[in-house]
Amino acid sequence: MSHFSTLRTKITESEILKASLRDLGIAVKNDADVRGYNGQRVRADIVAVLEGEYDLGWSCNADGSFDLIADLWGVAKKHNQTELINSINQKYAINKTLAEVKRPGLQNANVKLVLQ
Repeated sequence: MSHFSTLRTKITESEILKASLRDLGIAVKNDADVRGYNGQRVRADIVAVLEGEYDLGWSCNADGSFDLIADLWGVAKKHNQTELINSINQKYAINKTLAEVKRPGLQNANVKLVLQ
């Protein structure tokens, strides 16, 4: 029986996700195995290689969004999974916003990010 969970996300930009993971000091692999309980593995498009024996992975859906795939119990053994996933989502949102601001026509926009 698999211990992997699949969660829908609002992530749609693979390059921004990978940059966000690297910004947080997390190693990234493309098209790699997500490590889970008792050596179980599942393939994902993007893998965040975590300290310990478990990883986070993201697989692209037909609509371009990404699902998070992980053995959440295993991840929680070494990490506060809520804080970890929230920090990834927050960094992704910031990087996506900054990328949008750099689009043509918005370079001169006065943008201020307020983090709470």
